[in-house]
Amino acid sequence: METSQIEHLLAETGALLTGHFLLSSGLHSPNYVQCARLLQFPSVAEVIGKALAEKLLASVTGPPDVVAAPAIGGILIAHEVARALGVRCLFTEREGTAMTLRRGFDVNPGEKTLVIEDVVTTGLSTRETMTALEAAGAKVIGVGSIIDRTKEPIDLGVPRAALIRLEIPTYQPDACPLCQTGIPAVKPGSRKQS
Repeated sequence: METSQIEHLLAETGALLTGHFLLSSGLHSPNYVQCARLLQFPSVAEVIGKALAEKLLASVTGPPDVVAAPAIGGILIAHEVARALGVRCLFTEREGTAMTLRRGFDVNPGEKTLVIEDVVTTGLSTRETMTALEAAGAKVIGVGSIIDRTKEPIDLGVPRAALIRLEIPTYQPDACPLCQTGIPAVKPGSRKQS
């Protein structure tokens, strides 16, 4: 899938928002990608999932046994990637401050696992999900996302793939020009701030 096709789908579905956003990382940004808007259309989600699955298979050693995502943003795309690969899908969620497997989800020792996100900004949720899976016995073999909006490349210790890279500015709260103009910040993500 070409970058221009992804950009078109983001625009067409209203997934790229403009304003003043408080990201789950604690950073502020004038833009936010709400992938739920993109993935609300099953035919679009299916195409995106297949494209990400193909890109990941080209970068990892061997096929995965399971696909996992951090709740809530990564669940839809992880499910579509798992469907394209013919494997099961599960997700981690917060229990207190730690990401954990709940709802009866488990992994077998050594089970090859892909971690899938909708958007990666700092990699925090991805790292927490990898830690939870590895503690349960899984072997994480790769990480994928629809969008990579990291400022600097991050090393997660496994191959990583994204369908598109977006350079969207982020600011520390004390240096945010949007705060300085008095524009109220909106928290669109799924993770509660601590």
